[in-house]
Amino acid sequence: MPLTTLKKPTIPLQSLPNPKKVQKLRIALYSHDTMGLGHKRRNLLIAQSLAYSNLNADILVISGMSDMTKVGTHPNIEYLTLPALYKTKEGQYQARRLDMSLDAIIKLRSQVIRTTIKNFQPDVFIVDNVPRGAMGELDRTLKYLRNQGKTLCILGLRDILDQPEVIIPSWKKAKNEETIARFYDNVWIYGDEKVYDAIKEYQFSAEVATKIRYTGYLDQRYRLNYAKFEKKQSINKKNKRLALCLVGGGQDGYQLARGFAQAQLPQDINGIIITGPLMPSQLRQQLDHEAKNRNNLQVLDYVSEPTLWLQKADFVVAMGGYNTTCEILSFEKRALIVPRIQPREEQLIRAQRLQALGLVDMLHPDEVNPEALSQWLCKEGTQSNVHEKIDFQGVQRIPQYLGELLAIADRRFLKVS
Repeated sequence: MPLTTLKKPTIPLQSLPNPKKVQKLRIALYSHDTMGLGHKRRNLLIAQSLAYSNLNADILVISGMSDMTKVGTHPNIEYLTLPALYKTKEGQYQARRLDMSLDAIIKLRSQVIRTTIKNFQPDVFIVDNVPRGAMGELDRTLKYLRNQGKTLCILGLRDILDQPEVIIPSWKKAKNEETIARFYDNVWIYGDEKVYDAIKEYQFSAEVATKIRYTGYLDQRYRLNYAKFEKKQSINKKNKRLALCLVGGGQDGYQLARGFAQAQLPQDINGIIITGPLMPSQLRQQLDHEAKNRNNLQVLDYVSEPTLWLQKADFVVAMGGYNTTCEILSFEKRALIVPRIQPREEQLIRAQRLQALGLVDMLHPDEVNPEALSQWLCKEGTQSNVHEKIDFQGVQRIPQYLGELLAIADRRFLKVS
């Protein structure tokens, strides 16, 4: 499938419902964004897929990340940045920058979100990952929208949340299934049930299960349609293969990055480490020191679109976040995944499932050291035909699913009228 331009959904524009008729659809996306860059990047790709579809929509992305506008985007997408939260390794929330208590910053974020939604009046509200938002900050907004009765609410979930023995009691405590049953019209899982059957694993109730649709994984090659290559010096010389080390936002990626920096690269391989913007500066400086005297290793603090580098790579050593893993699989790269295991084990589960399918290699984070990484880089391996084994149609299906949901809502609207 060519990826120089987006493949449009099969829904004709004239069949798409819009109760306002003349005005564009209004779509709001919410992401709590407390750890890493994964939620931000997933929501940005979803917003882009909707903006470039024939849904004819204005899109507002509500996020806790302030640098979303640094990447290629669409003129119909606007951004609202919330005061940022931070999640510790123990899974506790706190204010990232402001000197505010957790209660105070959640109250502030909740008020900003509700006021924004009340004034924007979206036709569709897509919530990422947390049904009630961080610390319940969406409760008032969801009640407002349900009382208004004019907005479709959709919950989007990544393929894997955590171990079932963790998710089942924590979701019960948070009343997430009750929230879905009361406030949400659909639940989209951005994955393939052949890899992980969330309905079965998490024992969702029948009422919630009937709202779930698997979109397939999100093909990250579509990001190339929106991105511009950053003109930074590259050490990748002619006839040299490229090994890329990715640690997501970098907040907890130093151990892997240091192991890669100290690994012995084969003579025909150059290495690049992308540290991510959230890695502490003193740790980035230590990596720079490791690379200073090597002519086959380069450290980049941050690139706005890592897929531009990943498409050029021959080998990838990476943490196992949803987006990074999707990027690796989308480009069918030979990869070693070193999953995060705290505060959640979703990366570990994903890496284990994909390793069992023969699509990636996995190394437990407790076993990361320069010798282990050197050995993997020296091994010969084959690349699997990922797109024949896993459903990667999510970018195309999301506008399609939304169009179908809007058509049903429009018929109900006409009946009421």
